[in-house]
Amino acid sequence: MKYYKLNPELEKLIDLALADGVLTDKERAVLQKKAESLGVDQDEFEMILEGKLHIAQKAAAPPPPTADEKPGSNKEGDLKKCPSCGAPVGSFATKCEHCGHEFRNIDSNTSIKKLMQMLDNVESNRKNSSAIGSMMNQAFGGFMGSGDKVDTRKKEIIKNFPIPNTKEDILEFLALAVPNAKKVGNFFTSGAFNSPANARNKIHNDFVPVWQAKCEQIIMKARFSMKEDKKTLEEIEYYAKQLNIK
Repeated sequence: MKYYKLNPELEKLIDLALADGVLTDKERAVLQKKAESLGVDQDEFEMILEGKLHIAQKAAAPPPPTADEKPGSNKEGDLKKCPSCGAPVGSFATKCEHCGHEFRNIDSNTSIKKLMQMLDNVESNRKNSSAIGSMMNQAFGGFMGSGDKVDTRKKEIIKNFPIPNTKEDILEFLALAVPNAKKVGNFFTSGAFNSPANARNKIHNDFVPVWQAKCEQIIMKARFSMKEDKKTLEEIEYYAKQLNIK
């Protein structure tokens, strides 16, 4: 099988568009226009795009519904079609392009809360194994880095956590995630010198890059898919400015 290598700029746009496993008509049109401007063969581009979309859809597929969940639910906040006129809508749409109905998440926003709970559960493993780890470190000369494994696992969870797909969820996620994506302390307090405060800052700053990457992923996806909602984009740009995301 022959593999094609796309222009890096186009490749990045495709990855951003497919980050949530959904490709809207508007996103497809933008990508096609970009590919055409770069002189990419359209048949080749469509083949690559469909392959990437298939992979993204498999990765983003939700788990099977539980017994108390109704298949095919059309609750607002997890929309497949407009509840007002029935027109199909993208997962990031904030209002229906056909009838103007604004989509609101009637349930409490939970994405960032679920993420924090997952991180807390992993952190509890560090506490539960601290005594055992201490004995193992003594026995093996201090080479058992259990803490590093916990931090690595937490970073993987943040990196792979799915992008929220409703307006309220996105804004709440960014409100709580952006502070974690900003470095704390100065030259003397950012972790370079030993002290309890420096140790806390060092741990925080070690996670900054992965939080920044997740926030940038959400912001770029929102910019790409929410062009019709200027008010929400203003809030998105407020967070982008804090993280110097262009």
